[in-house]
Amino acid sequence: MKKHPLALAIGVCALIVAVFGGALLVVKPGLRPTAFFGGKVAVLPVYGIIASSRAYNEQLIRLRRDSSIKAIVIRVDSGGGGAAASQEICREVARTARFKPVVGSMGGVAASGGYYLLSPCTKIVASPASLTGSIGVIINIPDAHKLMEKLGLSVQTVQAGKLKGMGMVYRSLSEGQKQNLQEMIDQTHRQFIADVARGRHMKYEQVAAIAHGGIFTGAKAKQLGLVDALGNFEDAVALAARLGGIKGEPTLVWPEDKQSWLASFLREQVRLFFHELKAAAGATPGLQFRWPPSL
Repeated sequence: MKKHPLALAIGVCALIVAVFGGALLVVKPGLRPTAFFGGKVAVLPVYGIIASSRAYNEQLIRLRRDSSIKAIVIRVDSGGGGAAASQEICREVARTARFKPVVGSMGGVAASGGYYLLSPCTKIVASPASLTGSIGVIINIPDAHKLMEKLGLSVQTVQAGKLKGMGMVYRSLSEGQKQNLQEMIDQTHRQFIADVARGRHMKYEQVAAIAHGGIFTGAKAKQLGLVDALGNFEDAVALAARLGGIKGEPTLVWPEDKQSWLASFLREQVRLFFHELKAAAGATPGLQFRWPPSL
């Protein structure tokens, strides 16, 4: 039987609609819909205290291996956090930047550990008023021995090793313990300086000269060579797209979120609230790349 031209045309149109509709529906859970054609720029947000590297590094590895992702923007609004966590993310950023362009984008604050992890990016973009820098190391150890004396409380300690028990809240640090901590902090500070110098293609001495723990505006950081350009998030995305060889408007791909955004947000805020209570009392665990030291 000969097919009617009108019926054939309707069938072809229906097939086209079905194909494009399916393309929009076949999207990984938690990702914003992506265009059927065109290049993708992935966005990795780093907000708040950097307490662990695992989630960030898992995302970086996934994005690095995804051939459809042409470039990555790391959006940082953080005053830093744990020294080791910041170092681990920094290492994974450097590894990823060898495979595809990684552009750092600074929000209001990208200081200390927040800057550390951005330092090996292909390019870094900051707003003129962004706060960054704070290249330094700190550790907070509370001392409650006077309070315990007033309460008539004491703790009996038996130890082997004159530095053992360092940081116990019921007694002050000895001179030997202070010296031990200072040596550890100075060593970690040198690591910070060396990694920034390597990531920014600067001399160690150049970074050391400004690694006094002070903060800079984005505009000043550009003068010092810590950032490459001034602009907002959209400028960072445009730069990433250009470096990734994307023509036209890029499609943004955000991290996969398997749980509801609201539940994740509330849980994170509660966790950060208690973390900040401890920080206010000086009880931040371990070495910190952080600005300010406690909020």
